[in-house]
Amino acid sequence: MININLIQKAKVLLNGVAIKSPLEYVSRISDELSNKVYLKREDLQIVRSYKIRGAFTKISFLIQKGFKKGFVCSSAGNHAQGFAYACFKNKVKGFIFMPVSTPKQKVDRVAYFGKEFVEIKLVGDSYDETQTEALNFCQKNKLKFVHPFDDEEIIAGQGTIGLELIEDLSANIDYIFAPIGGGGLISGIASVIKQIDSRIKIIGVEPKGADSMYQSLKKNKLVELKTLDKFVDGTAVKKPGQLCFNIIKQSVDEVVVVDEGAVAEKVLDLYQNEGIITEPAGALALTGAYKYIKYNNIQNKTIVCIISGGNNDLLRYPEIMERALIYQGRKKYFIIEFYQKPGQLRRFLNEVLGENDDIVLFEYLKKNNKEKGPALVGLEFATKKDADQIYNKLKKAGFSFKEVHPGDDNFYLLV
Repeated sequence: MININLIQKAKVLLNGVAIKSPLEYVSRISDELSNKVYLKREDLQIVRSYKIRGAFTKISFLIQKGFKKGFVCSSAGNHAQGFAYACFKNKVKGFIFMPVSTPKQKVDRVAYFGKEFVEIKLVGDSYDETQTEALNFCQKNKLKFVHPFDDEEIIAGQGTIGLELIEDLSANIDYIFAPIGGGGLISGIASVIKQIDSRIKIIGVEPKGADSMYQSLKKNKLVELKTLDKFVDGTAVKKPGQLCFNIIKQSVDEVVVVDEGAVAEKVLDLYQNEGIITEPAGALALTGAYKYIKYNNIQNKTIVCIISGGNNDLLRYPEIMERALIYQGRKKYFIIEFYQKPGQLRRFLNEVLGENDDIVLFEYLKKNNKEKGPALVGLEFATKKDADQIYNKLKKAGFSFKEVHPGDDNFYLLV
């Protein structure tokens, strides 16, 4: 664990830089889960995520040690924004390496926070390539690399969230849910909580397609994932940090894995019902809380969920809605064979589709077959019950079909 004295020093450094984010009681969610549920609103930081805490702490400690030549980071997301703002506040030069595929909106946000104190370098097709370039640049120019998570002082900065939770709820907390990517956030929080009140349970949450920490804990060694679902991009890390792994193994009570579709559902739920805009990673802890609490039948406890970030691009909402509908079973994709003769589509509409069913995609995949023509068909349903009836309707009408699932290799090539 990180020594609590270091975390308390980080808290002093962050005074006037990172706000003491609100801890909001949410009555609707509390009623749904039969517990007192609080949201720790790190999405309200100036850079809309907790990352400012770690980046500013690390750079400030290095400056105190006499290093002011310049700093380097590699990131396409929240760490880059926190790092840029830290450079601006400390009036030091920073070099930020981002993949060439990084959306312009993100690049512009980083430039805005860092102003004249940062230089952005778009290098590499993947994050791994970008980080390699950043480390080479760092070594060549004798600069300091500011890691996004696997660093004692970074973790100390994130750990100041734990101090704030103790100040606000004292001994009343029973469970804290936090997202896990590389592991820096939950390592910091766990370091504080377990040194002050070991009774409190710390639960980490990872998405199913990026569960590197869960797999590492399961095998008791660092595991690098071969494939990565980047939907929950703020936690899409192939290999967690060694220091973080050691702390989590020692101090975190459990790690749960949730479906990306459930995360998408919770992003929409928070926006529609609470007016809270979160990125997928920002809603990850709450998604895990729903799964964990219901599975373990936990009642009448005090629950804290970290809303870790709110940097959600407006253009992502169609994708988020798609993931949520598929997860709810209300949107399905099929390859359906249509005989090449008049009236087939009309028969499909009349005999298969219900009154509230909707075709959202229809595209012939092969058009030169004289007898049959396979078509990719996307259907959206009002309820899951309607969706479940579609299989029998297709069979009864005599259509040959195959469902295409999100986990299939060719799903995202077809859809």
